Amino acid sequence: MLSLNVVLALQESPAAMKLVNNLRSQCRAVSVASKKEDFKQAIRQFQPQVAVVDLEVLSLSEVRELRREFPELAVICTHRLADEERWSKVIDAGAIDYCLPSDTDGILYAVRRNASMIRGQAA
Repeated sequence: MLSLNVVLALQESPAAMKLVNNLRSQCRAVSVASKKEDFKQAIRQFQPQVAVVDLEVLSLSEVRELRREFPELAVICTHRLADEERWSKVIDAGAIDYCLPSDTDGILYAVRRNASMIRGQAA
């Protein structure tokens, strides 16, 4: 099990529920919000190391704001129309990765990779 807290800003869908269930089986704590206000409250309450953000819940400018407000938070963005141009914009906004919402394996890989970075920083 990863000793990470993860907060997700996702719209409810079968792919989102699969991701949540997979993360719950692998991470210390997982919180889900479908509204921006609830998401920020969850960040303050659970102090996660990782956030998974659907760009249909938060905009790219809100991701930038999130990174300014919570600089230690690693952000992984998702969107149903993942392409190279959008990926570049997401990375420029401060996210560590960008995946399709249905790419559970890719999102989990990004979460695990972040866990390694956190352990490296703590050493």
